Amino acid sequence: MIRQVLKRLDPLRFRCYCPICRSQLRSFQPFGVRPRPNALCPVCGSLERHRLVWMYLEEEGATLFTPPKKRMLHAAPEACMSKLFQRSEYIDYISIDIEPCAMIRVDLTSACFPNDTFDVIYASHVLEHIPDDRKAMREIFRILKRGGTAILQVPINAKVTFEDSTIITPSQRECVFGQSDHVRIYGEDYYERLKEAGFEVQRKKVRVQLDRCASRRIGVSRDEEITLGIKE
Repeated sequence: MIRQVLKRLDPLRFRCYCPICRSQLRSFQPFGVRPRPNALCPVCGSLERHRLVWMYLEEEGATLFTPPKKRMLHAAPEACMSKLFQRSEYIDYISIDIEPCAMIRVDLTSACFPNDTFDVIYASHVLEHIPDDRKAMREIFRILKRGGTAILQVPINAKVTFEDSTIITPSQRECVFGQSDHVRIYGEDYYERLKEAGFEVQRKKVRVQLDRCASRRIGVSRDEEITLGIKE
């Protein structure tokens, strides 16, 4: 489907395509504290990481949108994706956040759900905001059903995770961690933290990332991976 759309794009008029809102665009817009080019969809507000996960769900995780019905938890819901999940007749959808922007106001380190509740949990760029991320990982594992999958994206920008609990002001955090509400910089040992919480970890890419031109048209990084935590 995506490849067919890309072939139809007029490279002189519409050089970009958002797979979430299915908009043909002249370009994506810069976005971020240190603005990243080719990042923001001006129609639905999706960013690179949202479009990458959506591509994964369409290409590899399409069973989310087919029978039988699945229970899905979406932490810190992105509006561009939340409404699409809610529209699916095969998703029993709940969104949570510590802010009043979700269906239920919940702290991910102390979730108000029974064990083995959800088939799918999606949390993108959430854990780097949580001081006790290991506790949040254990809670995600607890409320995920056996055989369920958690999609747990974080920015990984170091070899080894760096955190310092004495860095507390927004200006300090922006200077050290790159954003005023981040509390760490994740490294490659992020995957070990997930394993310690009980997950089997899988790291995947989507087909479009193999093509430099196609990945640029959809506005996704060729290097970022989809991080899956499986509860066996």
